Amino acid sequence: MARTIDQQIASTQAKLARLKTRQKASETRRKIIVGAIVTSAALKDPKIARWMASTLRKNATREVDQKELVGLLEDLDQAAAKADQT
Repeated sequence: MARTIDQQIASTQAKLARLKTRQKASETRRKIIVGAIVTSAALKDPKIARWMASTLRKNATREVDQKELVGLLEDLDQAAAKADQT
């Protein structure tokens, strides 16, 4: 049976929505991977730790984000302080 133009449009819009969802999921996975790698490196390297802590404090302006980052910022500050001890 032949589909109407409206059915074809609806089908195409649904496909586009699925593709956009996949794209967003891919972007989210990429951010998680990059964040994990940079965080791991920062906890091992005082210079990166200082940069990351400074960047997070400067750019995480929402209160809910700041609360989420408290523990990480403490860890980064400790990692950065190791350079001052040597």
